[in-house]
Amino acid sequence: MDEIRKSGKTVDEAIAAALSEMQAEKDEVSVTVLEEGSRGFLGMFGGKEAVVLVKRNFNPEKAAENFLREVFLSMGLIIKIKTTWQEKHLLIDLEGEDMGILIGKRGQTLDALQYLVNLAVNKNSESYISIMLDTENYRQRRKETLETLAMNLAKKVKHTRKNVVLEPMNPYERRIIHSALQNDRYVTTYSEGEEPYRNVVIALKNKGNSSEYQDYKYKGYHKNYKSYKKPGRWQKDENTETQNEEIEM
Repeated sequence: MDEIRKSGKTVDEAIAAALSEMQAEKDEVSVTVLEEGSRGFLGMFGGKEAVVLVKRNFNPEKAAENFLREVFLSMGLIIKIKTTWQEKHLLIDLEGEDMGILIGKRGQTLDALQYLVNLAVNKNSESYISIMLDTENYRQRRKETLETLAMNLAKKVKHTRKNVVLEPMNPYERRIIHSALQNDRYVTTYSEGEEPYRNVVIALKNKGNSSEYQDYKYKGYHKNYKSYKKPGRWQKDENTETQNEEIEM
Protein backbone atom coordinates (compact mmCIF):
# COMPACT_ATOMS: atom_id res chain seq x y z
CA MET A 1 0.00 0.00 0.00
CA ASP A 2 1.65 3.23 -1.20
CA GLU A 3 -0.94 5.75 0.00
CA ILE A 4 -3.93 5.90 2.28
CA ARG A 5 -6.55 8.42 3.38
CA LYS A 6 -7.47 8.35 7.07
CA SER A 7 -9.51 10.41 9.48
CA GLY A 8 -9.38 10.93 13.24
CA LYS A 9 -10.35 13.31 16.00
CA THR A 10 -7.03 15.13 15.48
CA VAL A 11 -4.44 15.30 12.72
CA ASP A 12 -1.96 13.33 14.83
CA GLU A 13 -4.54 10.62 15.50
CA ALA A 14 -5.31 10.32 11.76
CA ILE A 15 -1.61 10.11 10.90
CA ALA A 16 -1.00 7.45 13.55
CA ALA A 17 -3.85 5.35 12.16
CA ALA A 18 -2.44 5.64 8.63
CA LEU A 19 1.08 4.67 9.72
CA SER A 20 -0.22 1.67 11.62
CA GLU A 21 -2.14 0.39 8.62
CA MET A 22 0.76 1.01 6.23
CA GLN A 23 3.28 -0.47 8.69
CA ALA A 24 5.56 2.49 8.07
CA GLU A 25 7.54 5.01 10.09
CA LYS A 26 6.80 8.74 9.93
CA ASP A 27 10.08 9.52 8.16
CA GLU A 28 9.13 7.05 5.42
CA VAL A 29 6.02 8.94 4.35
CA SER A 30 4.78 12.35 3.31
CA VAL A 31 1.58 13.74 4.85
CA THR A 32 -0.99 16.06 3.33
CA VAL A 33 -3.62 17.45 5.71
CA LEU A 34 -6.93 17.59 3.88
CA GLU A 35 -9.06 18.67 6.85
CA GLU A 36 -7.74 20.15 10.08
CA GLY A 37 -10.84 19.07 11.98
CA SER A 38 -12.64 21.00 14.69
CA ARG A 39 -14.17 20.26 18.08
CA GLY A 40 -17.44 22.04 17.33
CA PHE A 41 -19.54 24.10 19.72
CA LEU A 42 -18.53 23.38 23.32
CA GLY A 43 -16.72 20.32 21.99
CA MET A 44 -20.02 18.57 21.51
CA PHE A 45 -21.90 19.84 18.46
CA GLY A 46 -20.87 20.29 14.82
CA GLY A 47 -17.39 18.87 15.23
CA LYS A 48 -15.43 17.63 12.18
CA GLU A 49 -12.79 14.94 12.05
CA ALA A 50 -9.32 15.65 10.71
CA VAL A 51 -8.52 14.00 7.39
CA VAL A 52 -5.03 13.26 6.07
CA LEU A 53 -3.55 11.72 2.93
CA VAL A 54 -0.39 9.72 3.69
CA LYS A 55 1.90 8.62 0.85
CA ARG A 56 4.84 6.30 1.19
CA ASN A 57 8.08 7.99 0.02
CA PHE A 58 9.70 6.25 -2.93
CA ASN A 59 12.79 4.35 -1.81
CA PRO A 60 14.74 2.90 -4.76
CA GLU A 61 16.78 0.60 -2.51
CA LYS A 62 13.71 -1.01 -0.96
CA ALA A 63 11.98 -1.15 -4.34
CA ALA A 64 14.95 -3.01 -5.82
CA GLU A 65 15.23 -5.34 -2.82
CA ASN A 66 11.52 -6.19 -2.90
CA PHE A 67 11.62 -6.95 -6.62
CA LEU A 68 14.72 -9.14 -6.32
CA ARG A 69 13.37 -11.02 -3.31
CA GLU A 70 10.25 -11.94 -5.26
CA VAL A 71 12.40 -13.18 -8.16
CA PHE A 72 14.68 -15.21 -5.89
CA LEU A 73 11.71 -16.64 -4.01
CA SER A 74 10.21 -17.88 -7.28
CA MET A 75 13.59 -19.44 -8.15
CA GLY A 76 13.91 -21.11 -4.75
CA LEU A 77 17.10 -19.20 -3.95
CA ILE A 78 18.23 -17.74 -0.64
CA ILE A 79 20.23 -14.62 -1.52
CA LYS A 80 21.64 -11.89 0.70
CA ILE A 81 21.16 -8.44 -0.85
CA LYS A 82 23.52 -5.55 -0.04
CA THR A 83 22.93 -2.08 -1.50
CA THR A 84 25.31 0.88 -1.65
CA TRP A 85 25.31 4.22 -3.49
CA GLN A 86 28.16 5.36 -5.72
CA GLU A 87 27.39 8.89 -6.85
CA LYS A 88 24.06 8.50 -8.70
CA HIS A 89 24.44 4.74 -9.21
CA LEU A 90 22.79 2.13 -7.00
CA LEU A 91 25.10 -0.86 -6.63
CA ILE A 92 23.60 -4.16 -5.49
CA ASP A 93 25.82 -7.03 -4.42
CA LEU A 94 24.31 -10.51 -4.17
CA GLU A 95 25.64 -13.25 -1.92
CA GLY A 96 24.63 -16.89 -1.71
CA GLU A 97 25.47 -20.42 -2.71
CA ASP A 98 26.08 -21.46 -6.32
CA MET A 99 25.94 -17.92 -7.70
CA GLY A 100 26.96 -19.23 -11.10
CA ILE A 101 23.24 -19.75 -11.71
CA LEU A 102 22.67 -16.00 -11.44
CA ILE A 103 25.73 -15.10 -13.50
CA GLY A 104 24.97 -17.37 -16.44
CA LYS A 105 27.07 -17.76 -19.58
CA ARG A 106 29.25 -14.65 -19.98
CA GLY A 107 27.09 -12.86 -17.43
CA GLN A 108 23.94 -13.00 -19.57
CA THR A 109 21.62 -14.02 -16.71
CA LEU A 110 23.03 -11.34 -14.42
CA ASP A 111 22.64 -8.73 -17.19
CA ALA A 112 19.03 -9.79 -17.82
CA LEU A 113 18.19 -9.55 -14.10
CA GLN A 114 19.89 -6.16 -13.95
CA TYR A 115 17.80 -4.96 -16.88
CA LEU A 116 14.57 -6.09 -15.19
CA VAL A 117 15.35 -4.49 -11.83
CA ASN A 118 16.17 -1.22 -13.60
CA LEU A 119 12.75 -1.31 -15.28
CA ALA A 120 10.95 -2.15 -12.04
CA VAL A 121 12.58 0.62 -10.00
CA ASN A 122 12.52 3.39 -12.60
CA LYS A 123 8.83 2.78 -13.30
CA ASN A 124 8.03 4.70 -10.09
CA SER A 125 11.05 7.01 -9.93
CA GLU A 126 10.81 10.69 -10.89
CA SER A 127 14.39 10.67 -12.23
CA TYR A 128 16.35 7.84 -13.80
CA ILE A 129 18.38 5.67 -11.41
CA SER A 130 21.16 3.49 -12.77
CA ILE A 131 21.30 0.12 -11.00
CA MET A 132 24.13 -2.39 -11.35
CA LEU A 133 24.02 -5.95 -10.03
CA ASP A 134 27.16 -7.85 -9.09
CA THR A 135 28.09 -11.07 -7.35
CA GLU A 136 31.40 -12.66 -6.41
CA ASN A 137 33.19 -9.63 -7.91
CA TYR A 138 32.14 -10.81 -11.37
CA ARG A 139 31.99 -7.31 -12.90
CA GLN A 140 35.60 -6.53 -11.97
CA ARG A 141 36.85 -9.90 -13.19
CA ARG A 142 34.94 -9.44 -16.45
CA LYS A 143 36.39 -5.92 -16.83
CA GLU A 144 39.94 -7.24 -16.47
CA THR A 145 39.22 -10.00 -18.99
CA LEU A 146 37.89 -7.50 -21.54
CA GLU A 147 40.79 -5.09 -21.03
CA THR A 148 43.31 -7.89 -21.60
CA LEU A 149 41.41 -9.02 -24.68
CA ALA A 150 41.33 -5.47 -26.05
CA MET A 151 45.11 -5.14 -25.73
CA ASN A 152 45.75 -8.50 -27.40
CA LEU A 153 43.38 -7.79 -30.28
CA ALA A 154 44.89 -4.34 -30.77
CA LYS A 155 48.27 -6.03 -31.29
CA LYS A 156 46.64 -8.39 -33.77
CA VAL A 157 45.20 -5.48 -35.74
CA LYS A 158 48.62 -3.79 -35.87
CA HIS A 159 50.28 -6.98 -37.06
CA THR A 160 47.74 -8.04 -39.67
CA ARG A 161 46.34 -4.62 -40.65
CA LYS A 162 42.89 -6.23 -40.59
CA ASN A 163 39.89 -5.04 -38.58
CA VAL A 164 38.70 -7.21 -35.72
CA VAL A 165 35.00 -7.37 -34.88
CA LEU A 166 34.15 -8.53 -31.36
CA GLU A 167 31.04 -10.44 -30.42
CA PRO A 168 27.92 -8.39 -29.52
CA MET A 169 28.20 -6.72 -26.08
CA ASN A 170 26.04 -4.60 -23.85
CA PRO A 171 26.83 -0.85 -23.59
CA TYR A 172 28.77 -1.26 -20.33
CA GLU A 173 31.16 -3.83 -21.81
CA ARG A 174 31.59 -1.88 -25.04
CA ARG A 175 32.68 1.14 -23.00
CA ILE A 176 35.36 -1.01 -21.34
CA ILE A 177 36.85 -1.88 -24.75
CA HIS A 178 36.70 1.73 -25.95
CA SER A 179 38.32 3.01 -22.74
CA ALA A 180 41.07 0.39 -22.79
CA LEU A 181 42.23 1.50 -26.26
CA GLN A 182 41.36 5.19 -26.30
CA ASN A 183 44.98 6.25 -25.84
CA ASP A 184 46.48 3.77 -28.31
CA ARG A 185 48.41 5.64 -31.02
CA TYR A 186 47.82 3.10 -33.74
CA VAL A 187 44.28 1.71 -33.41
CA THR A 188 40.81 3.14 -33.01
CA THR A 189 37.53 1.60 -31.89
CA TYR A 190 33.93 2.19 -32.86
CA SER A 191 30.60 0.45 -32.42
CA GLU A 192 28.33 -0.78 -35.19
CA GLY A 193 25.03 -2.64 -35.53
CA GLU A 194 21.77 -2.39 -33.64
CA GLU A 195 20.97 -3.48 -30.09
CA PRO A 196 21.14 -6.15 -28.80
CA TYR A 197 23.63 -7.20 -31.51
CA ARG A 198 25.77 -4.04 -31.42
CA ASN A 199 29.49 -4.81 -31.32
CA VAL A 200 32.89 -3.13 -31.18
CA VAL A 201 35.27 -2.91 -34.13
CA ILE A 202 39.00 -2.44 -33.60
CA ALA A 203 40.70 -0.89 -36.64
CA LEU A 204 44.03 0.61 -37.61
CA LYS A 205 43.99 4.40 -37.36
CA ASN A 206 46.13 5.14 -40.41
CA LYS A 207 46.69 2.48 -42.99
CA GLY A 208 48.98 3.21 -45.88
CA ASN A 209 51.89 5.62 -45.50
CA SER A 210 51.28 7.38 -42.18
CA SER A 211 54.50 8.28 -40.42
CA GLU A 212 53.27 6.78 -37.13
CA TYR A 213 52.50 3.42 -38.69
CA GLN A 214 55.84 3.37 -40.56
CA ASP A 215 57.56 4.02 -37.23
CA TYR A 216 55.56 1.22 -35.61
CA LYS A 217 56.60 -1.28 -38.28
CA TYR A 218 60.19 -0.07 -38.33
CA LYS A 219 60.49 -0.83 -34.62
CA GLY A 220 59.84 -4.46 -35.47
CA TYR A 221 56.32 -4.87 -34.07
CA HIS A 222 54.73 -5.59 -37.44
CA LYS A 223 55.44 -9.16 -38.54
CA ASN A 224 54.06 -9.06 -42.09
CA TYR A 225 55.90 -6.19 -43.79
CA LYS A 226 57.45 -6.94 -47.21
CA SER A 227 60.38 -4.53 -47.43
CA TYR A 228 61.75 -1.26 -46.15
CA LYS A 229 63.74 1.10 -48.34
CA LYS A 230 63.17 4.55 -46.89
CA PRO A 231 60.33 6.42 -45.18
CA GLY A 232 57.21 6.35 -47.26
CA ARG A 233 58.13 3.24 -49.25
CA TRP A 234 56.42 0.50 -47.31
CA GLN A 235 54.66 -1.96 -49.59
CA LYS A 236 50.93 -1.98 -48.84
CA ASP A 237 49.29 -5.13 -47.53
CA GLU A 238 46.18 -6.63 -49.09
CA ASN A 239 42.73 -5.25 -48.32
CA THR A 240 41.70 -5.61 -44.72
CA GLU A 241 39.29 -8.30 -43.65
CA THR A 242 36.92 -8.42 -40.73
CA GLN A 243 37.30 -11.22 -38.24
CA ASN A 244 35.01 -12.26 -35.40
CA GLU A 245 36.37 -12.81 -31.93
CA GLU A 246 34.54 -14.58 -29.12
CA ILE A 247 35.12 -13.83 -25.47
CA GLU A 248 34.98 -16.70 -23.02
CA MET A 249 34.02 -16.09 -19.37
